[in-house]
Amino acid sequence: MMNTRTGLLIILLICSVSILQAQDFDDPFTVNYDTPLTIDLEAEDDEDENLFKQKKPKKKRKVFYGLKTKRGYARSGQGNRTVIDEFRYLKDPVEIDPYVRDIYWYNFKKKKIQNSRKFDPSIGVLLHGPYTKRLGDQVLEKGIFYKGMKHGRWVRWDKYDILRSKEKYYKGWPKLSKVVYYDRGRKQLREIIPVQLGEKEGNYYAFHENGRIAARGEYHFDYKVGVWVEYYDSRRKKREIQYPEDPFDEAFQPYIIREWDEKGTIIYDRTSHQKALRGR
Repeated sequence: MMNTRTGLLIILLICSVSILQAQDFDDPFTVNYDTPLTIDLEAEDDEDENLFKQKKPKKKRKVFYGLKTKRGYARSGQGNRTVIDEFRYLKDPVEIDPYVRDIYWYNFKKKKIQNSRKFDPSIGVLLHGPYTKRLGDQVLEKGIFYKGMKHGRWVRWDKYDILRSKEKYYKGWPKLSKVVYYDRGRKQLREIIPVQLGEKEGNYYAFHENGRIAARGEYHFDYKVGVWVEYYDSRRKKREIQYPEDPFDEAFQPYIIREWDEKGTIIYDRTSHQKALRGR
C-alpha cells in the first residue's frame, strides 16, 4: 500500500512539473510587458462627464482642459435624416500629437468634420471639448475631444436608442493600448501598441533607448497593413516592408521594398532587383 501511494505521489509530481514547463514555453513569442500603461480612466470619466452635467450655469463654459474653445456645428443629410454634429473647437492652433493616428478637425471649406492627420490650420480647427451627434432628438454619439483626439468615455447609439458601443480613450489612445518603457520611472518609451476591442488597431511605434523611432507602422483588425519602416538609432532608414493594404488579403506575401546600411547607402531595392532578374 505504501509503495502504491509513493508511486502515485511521484506521478503527480512529474505531471505538475510537466504542466509548469508547458506553461513556461507555451508561447515563446509573447512579450512580457513589465510596465504597461496604467491610467485611471474612471477618474478621467468623472471629470469628463461633469462637462455634460452642469446644472444651469450662469455662463456657458468655454474653457476645457485649460484651453479656450468656440462652439461649432456641422450638418449632413436632408429632411428627417438630417444629422447634426455639435462640438467645441480650439480658438488657437496647437501642435498635433506625432504618434496618434486619428486626429479630428473641422474643415471650414468642406463644412464637415474630418478624421485625418493631414490637419491644415489654414482651413480648419482641432476639436476640443464635448461632442454630440444627433438625429433629430436622438443622440447617436457622445464623447470628449482633447486637441483633436478622442478622450475619456465615448458612447454610440443607433436611431432606435439601442446602445451600440462604449469605449474609453486617453488622449487618442484606446484604454487597452500598451505602452512599454525601458526604465521603471517610465520616461524612456520602448513601444506603443494600439489595442482596441481586444485587437491591435492604429499606429504602432517602437523606440531606441536614445528616444528616436526604431520602427513604425499601422495595424488594422489585428493585422499589419501598408508600409512599415525600421530606423537606425541615427534616424536613418534601415528597411521598408510592404504589407497588404487590405488586412484580410490572405494571398498577399509581405516583402522588403528597400534596405539601407548604417551609412545610408542602399543595399537592396526590390524594383531594381526584379529588373535585373528579368534582364538575365
